[in-house]
Amino acid sequence: MTDALIPLADIQAAQRRIQGRVRRTPMMAATALKAKLPVDCQVVLKLESLQATGSFKARGASNKLGTLSADQIKKGIVTASGGNHGIAVAYAGWMAKVPATVFVPEGVSLLKADKIKGYGAKLVVGGKHFGEANTAALELAEREGLAYFHPYEDPAVMAGQGTLALEILADDPAIDTLLVAIGGGGLISGMASAAKALKPSIRIVGVEPVGAATIHDSLKAGQVVTLPGITTKVLTLAAQRTGQRNFDIARETVEQVVLITDDDMLDAARMLWLDLGIAADLSGAASMAALLTGKYRPRPGERVCVLVCGAGPDGIA
Repeated sequence: MTDALIPLADIQAAQRRIQGRVRRTPMMAATALKAKLPVDCQVVLKLESLQATGSFKARGASNKLGTLSADQIKKGIVTASGGNHGIAVAYAGWMAKVPATVFVPEGVSLLKADKIKGYGAKLVVGGKHFGEANTAALELAEREGLAYFHPYEDPAVMAGQGTLALEILADDPAIDTLLVAIGGGGLISGMASAAKALKPSIRIVGVEPVGAATIHDSLKAGQVVTLPGITTKVLTLAAQRTGQRNFDIARETVEQVVLITDDDMLDAARMLWLDLGIAADLSGAASMAALLTGKYRPRPGERVCVLVCGAGPDGIA
């Protein structure tokens, strides 16, 4: 393993740091389903949709907050997000009793926007997509001296997300494969770093929208690429460019990245609700969509962990 990976010690420190600020979410076997899953495999769900704020993002934001001094955060904190990370940073600001500002792209879910404001954060529409919102957030951070929380390139955020893999392998050491949705790459970077350190044989499979194939296209090109455009409507998975360290970790640890459509995610979200009573947003249903569509085909006997990474009503309506 190279220096690109987040050190296991940092992820274990993150786990201690965020204890009491986040929940240890349950795992559940996907059995007694109407929907047809691949035969000859075992599917286990990690229900991170039950996490504080409704997604895994609470882990990374809480760890980032815990690494900062009181002086570093007293002026306030700022980020840009397609939704879930913004909610988590708003939550971090609420916990620390400091002002938080969250820049979002146009078209952000009204439900997610309301959750951001519900934690007392200032919500600012910063552009048509994440890149424009992020530029605006960085400019404010520089201008006013605010602590900036990057959603996927910050090592402290990645370490926080990596605590998910610690929990999964502690609860079910027999897991053979992790199916992980990819937005900018922070989640899969942290989880892959932790999982490969604990169980080198484990397989890491990424899942991206066809309309935002950021890491898929970068791996294919052998270098970080900027997508010419974003067509997915799932803003939580709509990064136009990943970070260099995220790419380096993915190149070393991710066995493959499969591509799914927005409709695939909607179908999977409906299945999760109708068959299992799980309210997932579209990004939270991405890993299940990879299985349901056959975009990822498990080997006979493979034990697959499907990460339901975010909550939402998308499959209910």
